[in-house]
Amino acid sequence: MSDPNIQLTPSAAKRINAILAKQAGAELLRISVIGGGCSGFSYKFDLETATTDDDLVIERDGARVAIDSASIPFLENSKIDFADELIGASFRIDNPNATAACGCGTSFSI
Repeated sequence: MSDPNIQLTPSAAKRINAILAKQAGAELLRISVIGGGCSGFSYKFDLETATTDDDLVIERDGARVAIDSASIPFLENSKIDFADELIGASFRIDNPNATAACGCGTSFSI
C-alpha cells in the first residue's frame, strides 16, 4: 500500500492524549468509515486497547490513531483535527475525497 498521507494535527493529538488519560485501559483512538449517515458514509470514533495487523497507525506527540485497512482509501490525504469553538468541541476530518458533507461534519459522500 502506498502512503495514504493521513495527518494528525497537534490539537487533535493533544485532545486524544487528554481523553486517553481519563480512560483506564484505552491506548489509542480508532477512526473508521462506515456506511450510513445523511450523506452516505460516516466517521466512527472509538477508544481501543490495541491495534490489529492490518491497521494504519498514525502517531503524533504520544497520541496514536488506528485506521482499519477498509477505511484507509476513504481517508487518503485527510487531516484529522480537533476544534474547540463556541458552538462546541469536536474532532473534524478535512477530507479532500468527500464531494459533499452534512452540517454535522460526521457524514460525507464520495
